[in-house]
Amino acid sequence: MNPQMIEQYFQRIGLTHQPELNESTLRLIHHHQHRAIPFENLAILNGEPIDITQQAIFEKLVVHKRGGYCQELNGLLFNVLSYLGFTIRPLLGRVHFGEQPTGHGHRINLVTIGDQQWIVDAGFGTNTPRAPLPLVFDREIKTDLQTFRFIKDPLFGNMLQTFEEDAWKNLYSLDMNHVVWNDLEYGNYFTSTHPSSLFTQNCVVVRPADDGITTLFNRTLKIRQGLVEQEFELESESDFYRALKQHFDLEPQISYQAFIPLLDKPEA
Repeated sequence: MNPQMIEQYFQRIGLTHQPELNESTLRLIHHHQHRAIPFENLAILNGEPIDITQQAIFEKLVVHKRGGYCQELNGLLFNVLSYLGFTIRPLLGRVHFGEQPTGHGHRINLVTIGDQQWIVDAGFGTNTPRAPLPLVFDREIKTDLQTFRFIKDPLFGNMLQTFEEDAWKNLYSLDMNHVVWNDLEYGNYFTSTHPSSLFTQNCVVVRPADDGITTLFNRTLKIRQGLVEQEFELESESDFYRALKQHFDLEPQISYQAFIPLLDKPEA
């Protein structure tokens, strides 16, 4: 990163440059990036390789105003926060949605400010924490619309859970091991290319708002505002591209024909 790139980044997320290395700045940067840059896997479905080098992430997410998935969104955060001087390192987590957890494929950031460690994640789709989470255990952590907690799991180390429908649900686990560049490359390659990956088999686009969240899963568009949720089926090519522009501010150069087999799949 350099000063010009940082200035472009802050323009992209709509935030005045604030270089103080404190919790307030960390929260502001996370908040504005999370709201401004959508989670999306359209490049993966379009057969494009996902390049997670610093320059490639910057070009895609900032210059060309696209979104990305965890390796890109949290990679961008890592690059920015590192440049500003935060004490930060990447972590890789296992996702616990299915019967079996995934491998170490979900990229997250660990930021240390004073004596407090923070999990800073802007790339976990609909369950992305809407604010940095202090790494404390067995205590409810609330954002504006979410409730989380970290617990110690005997097999998987530090487990992040969310409270939904009157129950705690596992999201991802972290073993806190040191992560090197090749770990990130391994995780990125599997997640963006393997036929069993969620992101090679489904269209997923997510953008939060101050009072809710909008998601596109294959053909199903859901708009949640407060306690009200609307659901629409995108039946045509024009519906699909219009939704990407209107709800996610995306105008990707992608082939609709390549998406049809995925869009016609039922929601998991």
